[in-house]
Amino acid sequence: MNKRELNAMAASATLHCLTGCAIGEILGLMIGTALGWGTTPTIALAVALAFLFGYALSTLPLISAGLGFFAALSVVFAADTLSIATMEVVDNLVMALIPGAMHSGLDSPLFWSSMILALLAAYAVAYPVNRRLLTKGKGHALTMAYHHGSQHGSHDGAKHGTHHMSHH
Repeated sequence: MNKRELNAMAASATLHCLTGCAIGEILGLMIGTALGWGTTPTIALAVALAFLFGYALSTLPLISAGLGFFAALSVVFAADTLSIATMEVVDNLVMALIPGAMHSGLDSPLFWSSMILALLAAYAVAYPVNRRLLTKGKGHALTMAYHHGSQHGSHDGAKHGTHHMSHH
Protein backbone atom coordinates (compact mmCIF):
# COMPACT_ATOMS: atom_id res chain seq x y z
CA MET A 1 0.00 0.00 0.00
CA ASN A 2 1.43 3.38 -0.96
CA LYS A 3 1.61 6.43 1.29
CA ARG A 4 -1.51 8.04 -0.20
CA GLU A 5 -3.57 4.86 0.28
CA LEU A 6 -2.25 4.52 3.83
CA ASN A 7 -3.17 8.13 4.64
CA ALA A 8 -6.64 7.71 3.10
CA MET A 9 -7.20 4.48 5.03
CA ALA A 10 -6.05 6.08 8.30
CA ALA A 11 -8.32 9.08 7.68
CA SER A 12 -11.27 6.79 6.93
CA ALA A 13 -10.64 4.61 9.98
CA THR A 14 -10.32 7.68 12.21
CA LEU A 15 -13.47 9.31 10.83
CA HIS A 16 -15.30 6.00 11.25
CA CYS A 17 -14.35 5.78 14.94
CA LEU A 18 -15.06 9.47 15.42
CA THR A 19 -18.61 9.01 14.15
CA GLY A 20 -19.40 6.33 16.72
CA CYS A 21 -17.67 8.29 19.48
CA ALA A 22 -19.56 11.48 18.63
CA ILE A 23 -22.93 9.71 18.57
CA GLY A 24 -22.25 7.99 21.89
CA GLU A 25 -20.81 11.07 23.58
CA ILE A 26 -23.67 13.36 22.60
CA LEU A 27 -26.34 10.77 23.35
CA GLY A 28 -24.77 10.04 26.75
CA LEU A 29 -24.60 13.73 27.61
CA MET A 30 -28.21 14.23 26.52
CA ILE A 31 -29.44 11.28 28.60
CA GLY A 32 -27.38 12.26 31.67
CA THR A 33 -28.57 15.85 31.44
CA ALA A 34 -32.20 14.84 30.91
CA LEU A 35 -32.05 12.58 33.97
CA GLY A 36 -30.39 15.30 36.06
CA TRP A 37 -27.26 13.24 36.68
CA GLY A 38 -24.02 14.80 37.90
CA THR A 39 -20.90 15.20 35.79
CA THR A 40 -19.19 11.90 36.68
CA PRO A 41 -22.09 9.50 35.90
CA THR A 42 -22.95 11.50 32.78
CA ILE A 43 -19.37 11.27 31.49
CA ALA A 44 -19.27 7.56 32.35
CA LEU A 45 -22.46 6.98 30.33
CA ALA A 46 -21.15 9.09 27.43
CA VAL A 47 -17.88 7.12 27.32
CA ALA A 48 -19.70 3.77 27.54
CA LEU A 49 -22.05 4.78 24.72
CA ALA A 50 -19.12 6.07 22.65
CA PHE A 51 -17.52 2.62 22.84
CA LEU A 52 -20.87 0.92 22.17
CA PHE A 53 -21.61 3.00 19.07
CA GLY A 54 -18.00 2.87 17.89
CA TYR A 55 -18.00 -0.91 18.09
CA ALA A 56 -21.51 -1.20 16.60
CA LEU A 57 -20.66 0.93 13.57
CA SER A 58 -17.67 -1.31 12.88
CA THR A 59 -19.41 -4.61 13.63
CA LEU A 60 -22.46 -4.17 11.38
CA PRO A 61 -20.53 -4.03 8.06
CA LEU A 62 -18.57 -7.15 9.03
CA ILE A 63 -21.78 -9.02 9.79
CA SER A 64 -23.26 -7.90 6.48
CA ALA A 65 -20.07 -9.18 4.79
CA GLY A 66 -20.91 -12.64 6.16
CA LEU A 67 -18.98 -12.80 9.41
CA GLY A 68 -20.82 -14.15 12.46
CA PHE A 69 -21.71 -11.73 15.27
CA PHE A 70 -19.14 -12.92 17.82
CA ALA A 71 -16.39 -13.28 15.20
CA ALA A 72 -17.14 -9.75 13.96
CA LEU A 73 -17.15 -8.42 17.49
CA SER A 74 -13.78 -9.99 18.29
CA VAL A 75 -12.24 -8.46 15.14
CA VAL A 76 -13.72 -5.06 16.03
CA PHE A 77 -12.50 -5.21 19.66
CA ALA A 78 -8.98 -5.85 18.36
CA ALA A 79 -9.24 -3.25 15.60
CA ASP A 80 -10.97 -0.28 17.24
CA THR A 81 -10.31 -0.32 20.99
CA LEU A 82 -7.11 1.74 20.93
CA SER A 83 -8.59 4.27 18.49
CA ILE A 84 -11.79 4.74 20.49
CA ALA A 85 -9.90 4.90 23.79
CA THR A 86 -7.55 7.55 22.38
CA MET A 87 -10.49 9.60 21.17
CA GLU A 88 -12.32 9.34 24.47
CA VAL A 89 -9.32 10.42 26.53
CA VAL A 90 -8.61 13.41 24.28
CA ASP A 91 -12.26 14.39 23.89
CA ASN A 92 -12.94 14.36 27.62
CA LEU A 93 -9.64 16.05 28.46
CA VAL A 94 -10.38 18.93 26.06
CA MET A 95 -13.92 19.29 27.43
CA ALA A 96 -12.54 19.34 30.98
CA LEU A 97 -9.91 21.97 30.12
CA ILE A 98 -12.34 24.44 28.54
CA PRO A 99 -13.69 26.57 31.39
CA GLY A 100 -17.42 25.98 31.86
CA ALA A 101 -17.79 23.49 28.98
CA MET A 102 -18.73 20.50 31.15
CA HIS A 103 -21.42 22.43 32.99
CA SER A 104 -22.73 24.59 30.16
CA GLY A 105 -25.72 22.42 29.18
CA LEU A 106 -26.87 21.12 25.83
CA ASP A 107 -28.60 24.39 24.92
CA SER A 108 -25.38 26.39 25.25
CA PRO A 109 -23.23 27.52 22.32
CA LEU A 110 -20.23 27.00 24.66
CA PHE A 111 -21.09 23.30 24.97
CA TRP A 112 -21.40 22.74 21.21
CA SER A 113 -18.33 24.77 20.25
CA SER A 114 -16.35 22.93 22.95
CA MET A 115 -17.67 19.57 21.72
CA ILE A 116 -16.64 20.38 18.14
CA LEU A 117 -13.18 21.45 19.30
CA ALA A 118 -12.87 18.32 21.47
CA LEU A 119 -13.87 16.02 18.59
CA LEU A 120 -11.46 17.74 16.21
CA ALA A 121 -8.67 17.32 18.76
CA ALA A 122 -9.65 13.66 19.23
CA TYR A 123 -9.44 13.13 15.45
CA ALA A 124 -6.05 14.88 15.27
CA VAL A 125 -4.58 12.65 18.00
CA ALA A 126 -6.24 9.39 16.85
CA TYR A 127 -5.23 9.77 13.17
CA PRO A 128 -1.51 9.08 13.73
CA VAL A 129 -2.44 6.25 16.10
CA ASN A 130 -4.61 4.65 13.40
CA ARG A 131 -1.98 5.27 10.72
CA ARG A 132 0.69 3.58 12.85
CA LEU A 133 -1.59 0.61 13.57
CA LEU A 134 -2.26 0.24 9.83
CA THR A 135 1.48 0.17 9.02
CA LYS A 136 1.82 -2.71 11.49
CA GLY A 137 -1.15 -4.61 10.02
CA LYS A 138 -3.20 -3.92 13.14
CA GLY A 139 -6.13 -1.69 14.03
CA HIS A 140 -8.46 -1.04 11.14
CA ALA A 141 -6.28 -3.22 8.89
CA LEU A 142 -7.80 -6.23 10.68
CA THR A 143 -11.24 -5.38 9.31
CA MET A 144 -10.18 -4.66 5.73
CA ALA A 145 -10.17 -8.28 4.56
CA TYR A 146 -13.82 -8.56 5.52
CA HIS A 147 -14.74 -5.28 3.82
CA HIS A 148 -13.42 -6.90 0.65
CA GLY A 149 -16.03 -9.63 1.06
CA SER A 150 -13.63 -12.33 2.22
CA GLN A 151 -14.71 -14.56 5.06
CA HIS A 152 -11.34 -16.21 5.51
CA GLY A 153 -9.14 -13.25 6.36
CA SER A 154 -7.47 -13.12 2.93
CA HIS A 155 -5.97 -9.79 1.94
CA ASP A 156 -6.26 -10.43 -1.83
CA GLY A 157 -8.19 -7.21 -2.39
CA ALA A 158 -5.47 -5.20 -0.68
CA LYS A 159 -2.74 -6.93 -2.74
CA HIS A 160 -4.48 -5.95 -5.97
CA GLY A 161 -4.96 -2.36 -4.88
CA THR A 162 -8.75 -2.53 -4.82
CA HIS A 163 -9.83 -0.79 -1.68
CA HIS A 164 -13.54 -0.88 -0.97
CA MET A 165 -14.08 1.50 1.89
CA SER A 166 -17.71 1.05 2.77
CA HIS A 167 -17.68 3.22 5.86
CA HIS A 168 -20.76 4.88 7.21
